[in-house]
Amino acid sequence: MIRIDCFVPSSAVSEQLEKHALVASVSVCEAAEMRSTAALRRIASAIAAPWVLLFTKDSSLRLVDGALERMLQIASDTSADFVYADRFLMKGDEVVPAPVIDCQKGSLRDDFDFGALLLVRASAFRRAVSMMKRSFEYAALYDLRLNIQGFGRLEHIPEFLYYEVENDWRLSGQKQFDYVDPSRRAVQIEMEQACTDHLKVVGGYLKPVFREADLSGGDFPVTASVIIPCRNRVRTIGDALRSALSQETSFPYNVIVVDDNSTDGTVEVIRSFLGDERLVYIAQDPSYHAIGGNWNAAIMHPACGRFALQLDSDDTYSDATTVQRFVDAFYAQKCAMVVGTYRMTDIDGNILPPGIIDHREWTEENGRNNALRINGFGAPRGFLTSLVRRMHFPVTKYGEDYALALRISREYKIGRVWELMYNCRRWEGNSDAALSIERVNANNYYKDRIRTWELEARIALNAAAR
Repeated sequence: MIRIDCFVPSSAVSEQLEKHALVASVSVCEAAEMRSTAALRRIASAIAAPWVLLFTKDSSLRLVDGALERMLQIASDTSADFVYADRFLMKGDEVVPAPVIDCQKGSLRDDFDFGALLLVRASAFRRAVSMMKRSFEYAALYDLRLNIQGFGRLEHIPEFLYYEVENDWRLSGQKQFDYVDPSRRAVQIEMEQACTDHLKVVGGYLKPVFREADLSGGDFPVTASVIIPCRNRVRTIGDALRSALSQETSFPYNVIVVDDNSTDGTVEVIRSFLGDERLVYIAQDPSYHAIGGNWNAAIMHPACGRFALQLDSDDTYSDATTVQRFVDAFYAQKCAMVVGTYRMTDIDGNILPPGIIDHREWTEENGRNNALRINGFGAPRGFLTSLVRRMHFPVTKYGEDYALALRISREYKIGRVWELMYNCRRWEGNSDAALSIERVNANNYYKDRIRTWELEARIALNAAAR
């Protein structure tokens, strides 16, 4: 009989597993401690069975009948080194199915959701621990699975095999910016180090050497265009347009609003601003465009300026100098894209936690590599129009800006403005305010595909340069 050594965060979980016929031993290791390299090294030295089971969450666990047998069967059938499964989340008497997604080559997010129950081949566990170059306090489990991802097989079982208690029932929009919370900066530094080490091992790391962006080529009618894609934003589009049209600049600029077949009165609000000759209105045909397609329509329009600057239809610029600061940053930093700093507010402008977000995880030295770990590039974003006209946004309604930014960062420098430029307004009408687990999974799977393609392109680029 194949046996399993188990490492769990509490005696309550330990008592349940000790009764299982497949379990050789159970040791208690606090969930927080399990994130440290020192703890994983102790576990590696203590493993005697051919498999190790980790329960990484500080909560109770209840297995579905036959769960461990099923995980071992799939591991044996597929020669997997790391196995995880779908589960149920419990909140009091409420039980919610919580499927997870397949891990891809580009699944480099440190917050990738494997669930809390992980079955790892003992030999793979020891090998992954032996590869660890650093002693982490927070990033050891991330380091462990990246190492296994580099040499082994991770297998997702799309079956609900256990129950775990969930204490964080915030809506998706409330969780979205956890990774840039300043209080978690020490955690993020460790995660970046682990990801960068992994990229160097697999050949996807890029040195901070960039192509020079051509900031003077081509003829453009204005220096900058503020791009506002929208659909059914009658409540917020007026605020966005007023913000865009109130900018003070030393150069000519315009505002291009792209309406994607709104039906709620948004078009009437847009038309009320058409007395301003700086406003360019594009009405999309009824075919599929999504946000990426709407951006492409604006970028390819003959009225588009040399620099295309983001303003979402929910949001506003922080003051009248944002457009000027965007353009100044392009020329001062000689870059192909600029990312600013934003502030989280409600729809009335009241500041929401964590307040100002400056994406300190982006650095000129390592930002293009760290971008493969995180789920976004920050806001607001500005693009060199001539470059985007060659690369294009993917025609999707999620991740389109991230995909383009990754592509740009493969070759070109991305500049930063650290001072506040933008108000990111959170309200119940945001498209990501309250997503289902299935929708969050679909979004994350797509971004992981983007990262997979980009990682493969970078590996090929490095191979060709050798």
